[in-house]
Parts: sequence; C-alpha cells; structure tokens
Amino acid sequence: MPVKVFYTSVSCSTEIKKKQQQILDVLSAKKVEFEAIDISQDSNTKDEMREMANDPTALPPQICNGNEHCGNYEAFLEAIENEQLEAFLKL
Repeated sequence: MPVKVFYTSVSCSTEIKKKQQQILDVLSAKKVEFEAIDISQDSNTKDEMREMANDPTALPPQICNGNEHCGNYEAFLEAIENEQLEAFLKL
C-alpha cells in the first residue's frame, strides 16, 4: 500500500504549508510511492485522518501507511535526522 499524506490545501498558516511541502518533497526525492489526500475537500477525510492518528484534534500533515498511522511532521523530521525514514514509513 502506498504511504498516505493527509494535508490541507486551505490553510492560512505558512508553517503548516511549509511542513506539508517538505514532506511531499522528501518523499518525491526518495522515490517513495505516496498518495496526497486533501482533508479540506471532505470532512469525512479529516475524521478518517484523526481516527488513524488516534487524536480527535490532530492537524495536518499526518502520515499513514495503509491504515496504520506513522506520525506527524515532527516524527517525520526526527526519522529523517536519525536516518530511519523507511522504518518510520513502515516500508
């Protein structure tokens, strides 16, 4: 199953936009197959993201592999710094 990246195309936060873009850029550069899912298009998608994250207040970006939550931006960044991206993404 491809990695899923939950993001929002509607955000006034430049910080969230930068985090989302960095995740997408890294995954593309590493040639990781992923699906970008925009939660702003459907509230059910946002609910799905929060359910997978096991956090009713989770904000994008969130990363999952199939139906298994991998983590948020901070966990993603830590995995990169520790050279553990494949383990983090459960590949």
